[in-house]
Amino acid sequence: MAASDAQNGVFSVRHAFGNVLAFFILLLIGVLAFSIRLFSVIKYESVIHEFDPYFNYRVTQFLTKNGIYDFWNWFDDRTWYPLGRVIGGTVYPGLTLTAGTLWWILNSLNIPLSVETVCVFTAPIFSAFASWATYLLTKEVKGAGAGLTAAILLAMVPSYISRSVAGSYDNEAVAIFALIFTFYLYIKTLNTGSLFYATLNSIAYFYMVCSWGGYTFIINLIPMHVLLCIVTGRYSSRLYIAYAPLVVLGTLLASLVPVVGFNAVMTSEHFASFLVFIVIHVVALVYYIKGILSPKMFKVAVALVVSVGAAVCCAMVAVLIALVASSPTKGWSGRSLSLLDPTYASKYIPIIASVSEHQPPTWPSYFMDINVLAFLVPAGIIACFSPLSDASSFVVLYIVTSVYFSGVMVRLMLVLAPAACILSGIALSQAFDVFTRSIKFQLPRLSDNSQAGEGSSENVVPNDSVKTDKTEDTSKERTSKKSKKKEKEPVEKPLSKSQIKKRLLVLPLETSVIAIILLVLLGAFYVVHSVWAAAEAYSAPSIVLTSHSHDGLHVFDDFREAYAWLSHNTEVDDKVASWWDYGYQTTAMANRTVIVDNNTWNNTHIATVGTAMSSPEKAAWEIFQSLDVKYVLVVFGGLVGYPSDDINKFLWMVRIGGGVFPHIKEPDYLRDGQYRIDSMATPTMLNCLMYKLSYYRFVETDGKAFDRVRRTEIGKKHFKLTHFEEVFTTHHWMVRIYKLKPPKNRIRGKTKKSKSKTSSKTASKRKELKRNPF
Repeated sequence: MAASDAQNGVFSVRHAFGNVLAFFILLLIGVLAFSIRLFSVIKYESVIHEFDPYFNYRVTQFLTKNGIYDFWNWFDDRTWYPLGRVIGGTVYPGLTLTAGTLWWILNSLNIPLSVETVCVFTAPIFSAFASWATYLLTKEVKGAGAGLTAAILLAMVPSYISRSVAGSYDNEAVAIFALIFTFYLYIKTLNTGSLFYATLNSIAYFYMVCSWGGYTFIINLIPMHVLLCIVTGRYSSRLYIAYAPLVVLGTLLASLVPVVGFNAVMTSEHFASFLVFIVIHVVALVYYIKGILSPKMFKVAVALVVSVGAAVCCAMVAVLIALVASSPTKGWSGRSLSLLDPTYASKYIPIIASVSEHQPPTWPSYFMDINVLAFLVPAGIIACFSPLSDASSFVVLYIVTSVYFSGVMVRLMLVLAPAACILSGIALSQAFDVFTRSIKFQLPRLSDNSQAGEGSSENVVPNDSVKTDKTEDTSKERTSKKSKKKEKEPVEKPLSKSQIKKRLLVLPLETSVIAIILLVLLGAFYVVHSVWAAAEAYSAPSIVLTSHSHDGLHVFDDFREAYAWLSHNTEVDDKVASWWDYGYQTTAMANRTVIVDNNTWNNTHIATVGTAMSSPEKAAWEIFQSLDVKYVLVVFGGLVGYPSDDINKFLWMVRIGGGVFPHIKEPDYLRDGQYRIDSMATPTMLNCLMYKLSYYRFVETDGKAFDRVRRTEIGKKHFKLTHFEEVFTTHHWMVRIYKLKPPKNRIRGKTKKSKSKTSSKTASKRKELKRNPF
């Protein structure tokens, strides 16, 4: 008893010490996740990155200044002129409300941080939360060791860093945490059957709906897992408790978000959850009847239940088919259809296909974004099958679906990253467990062998007395050995199956040591790559660009220079036209009204701007004049070699404009199927507005007009603008701003020239009228 009490005491102390150690490790992981994302602030400055974050920042400013009620009812007249935009009903408010709440809490604690500072550091803070949520999720699947490993992998995975560096104030900054935490609460409910965790799961799903449109991934993945459990005979009351409240309460909460509303029950993205909801109730009813009826009566009842259930399902399917058939897109959104059919966007919705992050990834991008995790994921999948549980089957289903979606759209590599970290953490944890156990089992044997070797060397000493004593006492030793064996036999315990399996998994000592060294080197390579990606690849803000050359570091701050010029040299009510990529930045930084922006909700309006850019100068002037535009902004990278300029995006303007206005045809801008801007370019290309606004006076820079992005001399070098005038060009020619010339005054009595031939007398009279119209 005393020995067992002492062992229990030692075990409790070790368990408590392990929990404390895990807590401090998690704290360090959170610090790591936060600090590795600060390279952008250290190398550049505390500034908002990219394009979409500027809109989120502007909305957060409005929220903190005017309050929540004015935010819900805010009609923004500075975007999508002359249509405007209802912000409260068209934005996912999770990120804005989260940052606004953080700002309010800090200011109530007398910590006077600006709204911009809070927005800059929101993503790094929530990356630490996401790492902790990954620990909780993986712990429910395979234990605390796998959870800690997965958490530290997620803290440094480059794919997640790309969307959560300081300054990346986008929806994904908080949505990935919400995604992982929702999955954790679902697995927790599945393991415990607690209705409390089921309710928390619905609330977490509601936060995910508020944060990102990717919530549809959750509401489709969980029904798929529930259906998989039912088909494989794994139905239980815990599965019902984990799923049914999520569908009912989660859908009700999701419909409260204005941007979602009745889409939570009317769109095809949510129909799978409702169908599985019916199926699980039919299965639950069958199991309930089986428990209260005899086997004979059970067969009759099952036939009745299955027939009624089939009839209800058929009726529901018929209703859903009728609803789907009434929609031209079959109830699916354009982005969802582009995921199910990767060719759909390029065929029918070029505005979606034109976005770079909606393109399929290349194989090197997988190695860039998840690095060595790509090689550890298969091992993690194998580890999930030994043994297979409901939680591990969910993780396997998660990785399979996320691999497919990431292969369709590079943006969804962000959804793949947590799954890859979870499975890699499981693989590394299991591998370290096997290798360290092998070393642990073999070290006592080595010590015993060494002690036996020392004893045998001592007995080898030549001594005749030892030999005589040995022959005399053989009979005594045999009797004593037999008695000792009889005493020891009842004390020995048979080996359990787990112990036998562990002994079977023991590897040679040298192999285990080499394998651990290789795993440590693999982890070191992952750390070095992740730090490099955070410091170099993903820390540069698109608003401020840098370039390294033999002269040193060059900083290109042309965007902020152009927006500052617009803010100080134009009227408050002036309208600025540009391609939709720069709409959010123009509104937030220049505080000027734009025609289109990054919301891309009105394809016709964007097509109108694309048509103007693709048209000749006069026709483009008429289009912009009808939209009350006063300034046109174009981005040009031919002088400094900036590849993401409007000339490289121009074909998408042609395609989007031609999708609405058929007179714009892409072949008119191509020479033998090739996009050219040199002397072989088509006349339509050389005379369009985008070409003229980009290359106006470009020949004055080097005398040759050599485009460093396209690596060729332009075709049309010397030309003048008739309907536009250049008002500002930034230092490196990256942003050029033009002003529309006012229309010419009409002169009273002036008549148009007749197309038909007239007599010389009438011609001379017209000449006189032209000379002296009065």
